[in-house]
Amino acid sequence: MNTDASEVLEDPIINIKIKLAGLWASVMFIFIYVDYFGLYVPGFMQKIIGGEVGHTGIEISQIFLLSVTLLMIIPSLMIGLSLILQAKANRLTNIVAAVFKIVVIVGAMIDESWAYYLFASFVELAILSLIIWYAWTWPRQAA
Repeated sequence: MNTDASEVLEDPIINIKIKLAGLWASVMFIFIYVDYFGLYVPGFMQKIIGGEVGHTGIEISQIFLLSVTLLMIIPSLMIGLSLILQAKANRLTNIVAAVFKIVVIVGAMIDESWAYYLFASFVELAILSLIIWYAWTWPRQAA
């Protein structure tokens, strides 16, 4: 095996804030795509047109849409907050937001049978767990 220095790839250290922002962006994109792909589930659009959320029996209302908006705002805000908050507040905010999203995702997985949804949910759970781990193990400054 050739160990010539010109062949060794650099692996730069990435700031924890950038890692967290990137992970939140990933969560947000998965969330959006899963909702978009849900439109292709047979009968889903008819239920929406009829004022119902898919197979849940939940009525589409201002309260429902506000609730969903709040759920989407979390990863959107966390991208920016991960970059601008001070370390202590940043660490706590990332942990709390990720734990909250995990609870919501697990709750949404109950009675779900579509493979794409379950697969994406497990990927989201893995990313959110990674967010918690990175925030929990936030680098410490030497005293």
